[in-house]
Amino acid sequence: MGRERDVAPVPKQAPQQQVAQMVEQLLAVNPYNPEILSELENYVNEQVSSQTYSLDANLCLLRLYQFEPERMSSQIVARILVKALMAMPAPDFGLCLFLIPERVQMEEQFKTLIVLSHYLETGRFRQFWDEAAKSRHIVEVVPGFEQAIQDYAIHVLSLTYQKVPRSVLAEALNIEGLSLDKFLELHVANNGWILEKGHAKGQLIVLPRNEFNHPELKKNSADAIPLDHVTRILPILG
Repeated sequence: MGRERDVAPVPKQAPQQQVAQMVEQLLAVNPYNPEILSELENYVNEQVSSQTYSLDANLCLLRLYQFEPERMSSQIVARILVKALMAMPAPDFGLCLFLIPERVQMEEQFKTLIVLSHYLETGRFRQFWDEAAKSRHIVEVVPGFEQAIQDYAIHVLSLTYQKVPRSVLAEALNIEGLSLDKFLELHVANNGWILEKGHAKGQLIVLPRNEFNHPELKKNSADAIPLDHVTRILPILG
């Protein structure tokens, strides 16, 4: 008799991966089928619990709500918008808001989320954290919210500062004292931050160089529009 082959076990997928694949299949067949609305709502809750994110699925659900307004869940819509805030600087929040009727946007929780979005877009982090503290019942139901916003704040600061004062960083991240010390230690060790001490105005944090905080690092003119292309366009515009 021949020797039996060892068959490698098929790796099991995590439950969230199975749910994601099922939703992708449903959207591929017919994204406008109202019968998948419940599955998409469940998928929003799955994104919250597993700290994953699918903009396409969430936009599809918001479109279905437009056709089935009586089935709209304010709780689900709020969770979609919170997840969209967490995706900044991507424009997801605006894309989602565009699909939400104005009458729904006038509900208090959505007005709050719109204000929070405005504060983030304009880099007004102190006002953002103050408003978020008043609205914990809306934002804290989504795990990872605070860290996602802190990541966005760091992104904004890295576009603006070569060296950021500790006080500015503390305000943007909404942390201070020992918690901020531990945060800085982590980023010094893993992300190339450098701490400068002994300044009269307090500690400065040197952020990694990029083409925005160091313009000389911008890509060369090879990426720009060739001059001959411009000269061809100008007569047309004229």
